[in-house]
Amino acid sequence: MGTVHLEITTHSPEQTQEVGSSLGKLARIGDSIFLIGNLGAGKTCFTQGFAWGTGFDGYASSPSFVLVKEYDGRLKVYHIDFYRLDNIEEISELGIDDMMEEGVCVIEWADKAFDSLPQEHLLISFEHLAENERCLRFEPNGNRYQYITDKMREKWNSQ
Repeated sequence: MGTVHLEITTHSPEQTQEVGSSLGKLARIGDSIFLIGNLGAGKTCFTQGFAWGTGFDGYASSPSFVLVKEYDGRLKVYHIDFYRLDNIEEISELGIDDMMEEGVCVIEWADKAFDSLPQEHLLISFEHLAENERCLRFEPNGNRYQYITDKMREKWNSQ
């Protein structure tokens, strides 16, 4: 893993969604956002906010059983969940490269397949601190993701 460049502690599900929304507003086609953390750590809650930040006005739910859900806002968000994947070959069958050309990929449980995913990405690790408290650690890999992390720092370090 890389170096943590930003750490944000949230104190409610709504605040976790707000952090996601802030990131979603910065998103553009081709972005890869990787989310890791235990069950219940806030990954799907964050993705809900992310989708709202891209202009999606519906509800984002975990794609654990379908693997991929698609949300349409100002750009397409592909919400991908590797939790139930049994082998790496299943990932190539999903067509993630095509999805990245059409929109943004937000991948939960990305750590199950780092070797099969783009080297340039934003990795966010989630840690469950207390009932409603989460720590989100941002690790940018590539200039685009360093830029995004810097913008997030500007917003969240001032709060």
